[in-house]
Amino acid sequence: MARTSRRHFLQASLAASLVSLPSLALAQQSRVATVAGTGVAGYEFEGPGGALATETPVNNPYGAAIGPDGALYFCEVDTGRVRRLDLDTNRLSTIAGNGEKGFVTESRRPLETPFSAPHEIRWDQQGNLYIVERDGHCVHRIACQSGLVTTLAGNGEAGFSGDGGIAVLSQLRQPHSIVFDPQENLLICDIGNQRLRIVSRETGFIETLSGTGERIATPDNGPLSGTPLLGPRSIDCDPDGNAYLVLREGNSVYQLDIAGNRLQRLAGTGERGYTGDGGPAISATFNGPKGIAYSRQDHSLYIVDTENHVIRRMSLASGVIDTVLGNGERGDGPDGDPLGCKTNRPHGVCVHQGVVYVTDSESHRIRATTGLMG
Repeated sequence: MARTSRRHFLQASLAASLVSLPSLALAQQSRVATVAGTGVAGYEFEGPGGALATETPVNNPYGAAIGPDGALYFCEVDTGRVRRLDLDTNRLSTIAGNGEKGFVTESRRPLETPFSAPHEIRWDQQGNLYIVERDGHCVHRIACQSGLVTTLAGNGEAGFSGDGGIAVLSQLRQPHSIVFDPQENLLICDIGNQRLRIVSRETGFIETLSGTGERIATPDNGPLSGTPLLGPRSIDCDPDGNAYLVLREGNSVYQLDIAGNRLQRLAGTGERGYTGDGGPAISATFNGPKGIAYSRQDHSLYIVDTENHVIRRMSLASGVIDTVLGNGERGDGPDGDPLGCKTNRPHGVCVHQGVVYVTDSESHRIRATTGLMG
């Protein structure tokens, strides 16, 4: 999307929220605005052309990602739907999900297909959409050209099986997060099995990359293989092949060198709390973190510290952590100053062209923060 059209959209959305936002190019301070949702959970069919996003309800949004068309896509864990926010027009539409829970191996109509508690969505380089479903214990793919829905991993039954074989025949247990590495292999946070699993792009086979199935503390460093993972909840990758893994119960963030078969703690002591802003991230504390996004623009990690109701940023250059959205209190807004804007158990975050998008899950809103990167 052109920078000018994005600037116009953000200015319009903030005007609708009764706050003022300078353009991205001229922003001197960070500002936050609601770009979708009314604050009340619900669903209204948008009709052809969509509906104005800030006047349309959303329902417990979780994972968010920018699509190949430059629009923002997000999934709703309670309704099972995937929705599209056009950042040029601020119009919202539904692209997948019928509002019911269920598991199907294949479907030709995404809007008539049930999805069971989708937690995250991702796009591959070919423009296909992937949906990981906690209660469906699977990963589905929607083909960009045909709209055909197929199963990529998991057979719909909770369990642990299939390593060394075809991923579609395997069993997952409450998978929560997915990401593609630079080689287009799919990484899956199989949190119910306390494992990180990988599906090969070339073979379609699944393996355990890390985790042992034990619910015990993860050491500060060690090999990927054979090392326990305590609550592998969310993951993202950078272009250099590093993965960044959030441990929910472990209250920490790890860097994974996949090619080198190593992991290293980057942030969080493992203790539960909300401390450390302005200092080294490795000495900070988190409370049930549930989302992460790598930002190339400022070489930082944006970490969703869900039970503290804040978004925190860790600079990978300096190692320093700070809060960029929320004040630690549970609530709904107001928009304007990010550090004065309360959030309510946020889960998803993505960063695109200097804008940080957050799914403020139990406020039933999508918020956009600008001015964080200078």
